[in-house]
Amino acid sequence: MASCQPIRSRPMKNRNRNGHTLSIKDWGQPVNTAMDSLTAALKSNIIPNQEYLLQGSVLDAAVEVLLHRLRGLCDNVDSGPETFHDHEMCFSIRGTSPQPLLLRVRRALDYQDMPWQLRYIGQSELGDKSRPTIVRSSIDVGCNATVVEFLTELGCRMDFEYILRGYMFRKGRMKITVSKIFKMGQGKPPESVEPMSQSYLVELSVLAPNGQDAIGEDMKNFAEQLRPLVQLDKIDYKRLPVTGPP
Repeated sequence: MASCQPIRSRPMKNRNRNGHTLSIKDWGQPVNTAMDSLTAALKSNIIPNQEYLLQGSVLDAAVEVLLHRLRGLCDNVDSGPETFHDHEMCFSIRGTSPQPLLLRVRRALDYQDMPWQLRYIGQSELGDKSRPTIVRSSIDVGCNATVVEFLTELGCRMDFEYILRGYMFRKGRMKITVSKIFKMGQGKPPESVEPMSQSYLVELSVLAPNGQDAIGEDMKNFAEQLRPLVQLDKIDYKRLPVTGPP
């Protein structure tokens, strides 16, 4: 009777498109997946998943003065600020948590070939008075136009949508946007819009990994340089008065 010999695993070889030999030496090695890579990156604290935020507003009549001040303070002095014209849709879905999961989908109307953007936003943390900014979880991913259908199939509901036109400045890691918000007519194209108010929304934000709270002090110092043109502060929307229809 022939003796049974252990089978030795030999490297399997294949060739890629360029003709280079590929070798798989050990099938027992676990295959890294996208989720494994994401988990490792989160543990390494290299993913910017926290947004530090200050907000304010400026009247239409004073926005040119504010833009002039920002041109002098920010990095893109020679080229001027970037402009944007975006359509944003806000979705929510309720699960076991009392707070709904909030998702936003944004697309550029002035650059139709740009990818769409899906954004998760967590609950805002105001903290105590010593914390200079709002802190909230924020994760952005690129996607295509089918994301709206995908979210609808998941059970998400679109709560509202609007159009933003404005300017974006950079100061180091800080991003400053000055946006005019327009409401969309129901069943009308994005071009058929009217302004929500006679003012611009001003936002100062930074995306950073966990634990970089020191950036809040830099944001506070920069916000001080914009006074009295605009007062950037932590806004608690839960405490704002809700005005009903006239």
